[in-house]
Amino acid sequence: MGLLSKTNLLPVLCCFCLNLTVAIDTIRSSQSINDSEYIISNGSVFKLGFFSPENSTNRYLGIWYNNISVFTVIWVANRQKPLKDSSGILTISKEGNLVVLNGQAEIFWSSNVSNSVTNSSATLGDFGNLVLQVDTTGLVLWESFQHPSDTLLPKMKLSTNLRTDQRIQLTSWKSPSDPSIGSFSVGIDARNIPEIFDWKEGHPYWRSGPWNGQVFLGIRNWNPLYRTRFIVVDDKQGAVFETFTDSDVLHLSRVVLDWQGNGLLTYWDDGKDDWEVVHKNPEDECDFYGTCGAFGICDLLSSPICSCLRGFEMKIIKEWNRGNWTSGCVRRTPLQCERMNNSIEEGKADGFLKLEMIKVPDFAEWSNHVNKEDCRKQCLENCSCVAYGYYTGIGCLSWSGNLIDLRQFSVGGSDIYIRLANLEFEEERNLRVIITITVTIGAIAIASTVFFFWRWMARKKRGNMPNCPLTTMKGESNESLLFDFLNDVKLQDLPIFNMEELATATNNFDMANKLGQGGFGPVYRGKLHNGQEIAVKRLSRASGQGLEEFMNEVALISKLQHRNLVRLLGCCIEGEEKMLIYEYMLNKSLDAILFDPVHQKLLNWRKRFNIIEGICRGLLYLHRDSRLKIIHRDLKASNILLDQEFNPKISDFGMARIFGGNEDQVKTKRVAGTYGYMSPEYAMRGLFSEKSDVFSFGVLLLEIVSGRRNTSICDEEQYLSLAGLAWKLWNDDNIMALVDLTIWDPCFQMDISKCIHVGLLCVQELARDRPNVSTIISMLKSEILDLPTPKQPAFMERQIASNIELTQQGQIRFSICNITTSTVNGR
Repeated sequence: MGLLSKTNLLPVLCCFCLNLTVAIDTIRSSQSINDSEYIISNGSVFKLGFFSPENSTNRYLGIWYNNISVFTVIWVANRQKPLKDSSGILTISKEGNLVVLNGQAEIFWSSNVSNSVTNSSATLGDFGNLVLQVDTTGLVLWESFQHPSDTLLPKMKLSTNLRTDQRIQLTSWKSPSDPSIGSFSVGIDARNIPEIFDWKEGHPYWRSGPWNGQVFLGIRNWNPLYRTRFIVVDDKQGAVFETFTDSDVLHLSRVVLDWQGNGLLTYWDDGKDDWEVVHKNPEDECDFYGTCGAFGICDLLSSPICSCLRGFEMKIIKEWNRGNWTSGCVRRTPLQCERMNNSIEEGKADGFLKLEMIKVPDFAEWSNHVNKEDCRKQCLENCSCVAYGYYTGIGCLSWSGNLIDLRQFSVGGSDIYIRLANLEFEEERNLRVIITITVTIGAIAIASTVFFFWRWMARKKRGNMPNCPLTTMKGESNESLLFDFLNDVKLQDLPIFNMEELATATNNFDMANKLGQGGFGPVYRGKLHNGQEIAVKRLSRASGQGLEEFMNEVALISKLQHRNLVRLLGCCIEGEEKMLIYEYMLNKSLDAILFDPVHQKLLNWRKRFNIIEGICRGLLYLHRDSRLKIIHRDLKASNILLDQEFNPKISDFGMARIFGGNEDQVKTKRVAGTYGYMSPEYAMRGLFSEKSDVFSFGVLLLEIVSGRRNTSICDEEQYLSLAGLAWKLWNDDNIMALVDLTIWDPCFQMDISKCIHVGLLCVQELARDRPNVSTIISMLKSEILDLPTPKQPAFMERQIASNIELTQQGQIRFSICNITTSTVNGR
């Protein structure tokens, strides 16, 4: 009888083992899985088993996505107690708990359910939730969604219950190779109005601003996926939870708190075969909690980024001068009620200063059933109330004590009313009178100065003096003028290097450190004494560019900050030497890799598309999002630098120009740039605008897709330019023949075809037909699905641009196959 039982048992065990490695989603009380086995959710979305993080031999029980190429863990059980070998076992104990054991049956993790049961099972669901329940009744004993790691999934909740003091929050990994609990945690704060907080070691690191029923008011550029919706539920009695849903059940999206404290909203992009980051917090310096201290406000477009609110002054000036603003600001003039309490003469009533497009401060107090006017009155009558605001979906908020974590948005944000003493408003009225008088006198003085300067310039021209913006006056040297100019660029924001320091860094400008040669002059690699690697751009005496371009680049790039623009670290002016010092880009310029038969293989399609998107983001910043509207005028592959991760950074702003607030197009007599990349209206008539950069971008996009230089097509039939060749292949319905063979993959055909389509739209002859950069980004992201049919490109045939003669100031000839940066004097 015993033998028969064993015989019958053997097939059962074999079946069980087979099913564990194929498709079962449940572990029952009599079962277990070892280190090499796993279970898979019913729809094959998630897998549970043992794993080792990258660069680690420790073993953990975890849940990860089953059907994507990037190994992505969403939950870890034994975070604080890793297994040191592959002897781990997941089973259900006799008390009904899920437990992780090692080879010696020691418990390394347990679900810690207090109620003992004998017939429980654990099931992995398609939403990523591991649920332990009683088999007979279905009663849920424990679930992984109630004990998250660093990832929030759709239908999962972050919650806070002040009545029971229970919290469900995310906790970061300690490092990419160590899933133990790190320094950061994210959860929902329920003190008054619901807000999401990111804490670092228990202290606020970032916050979302209050929830108004639709969005969090303090998140800048909030642009989640159209199918992803966040929900916050507040019972107004201390219990709040937040979750998000995804209307597409096949669509993978998640919120992850990375080990550096960044909250990332991501979705899986099948086209890129990778996770795409839709939103990131904190996003910039002003996003960090309390950057500017009490009554300080952070504005990313200001320099420095922190300033005191009107009516307040720096608390500790020395710290502010050192760039440490956390001491904040103090009120300059006491409020009326403060004066009354101190038995001083009453004076006039306080007033409120309206601030617009603001991230409202922390520690708001909510008042129910109060309209906007009552909200103002309620604050005015309460001496401790220092600010108020009224918001749709929330109602009346007021603040007492210090105002912490204020920032200025350029778009979006909310209004807030700051309480000030009446004297502050009187000073404003007096200041307006002074400004009016000053402006009037200044206008007269400027008009007089312009008139006399014009007369002086006229006499200078009659004397055949050169017409140069750097012509010296009364013995002044160009170097003196340059230093005067740099003083206007705020030298405290632009470090000055000395010649000796740069000579040491570059080994006396050794040819072995030379990275390349541009129109400006040679560029050298160097290393400062602190170990920082730099690129030194040295103005050549023989350069076609000169001091004007040098000054222009310093003036522009010192005011610009964007992850897709190269960062200027400083400059050097000593005698005849003029140098610009940049961050060093490990992968040099795009042309050095893209057009090299050996190295171009490093740029697969995903990397090329990332480069295309990065250039677009940099251009959008220059054209629309920076405080200055800037046209680059020399966008080309050699002016796109690549960092260690092949992220693109636009460089070389020597030819760039600032546009006035109402300017859409400017005409110049001095056409400067690179033929092949110039738009027709700029090359022929000197007209440039945003659409000039768009044309250059279109050529660059076609180069990235094809792997060919625009100027390399010398022997093609009909002498076509690259845009002309793309147009011909487009009309022949053979556009894939343009694609670089090293990136060709049928999986990416639609994306590649879309990019070529966008490139052709960018190189159309008429500027009005070309899309602007924001539209290009929407096209590339497939937010615009029906793209217009492109028209014939400009300069389709090479002869149009290959023999240009300008006779007014001498002849200049160009060979389309040997073009570099050129300066052309317009007719």
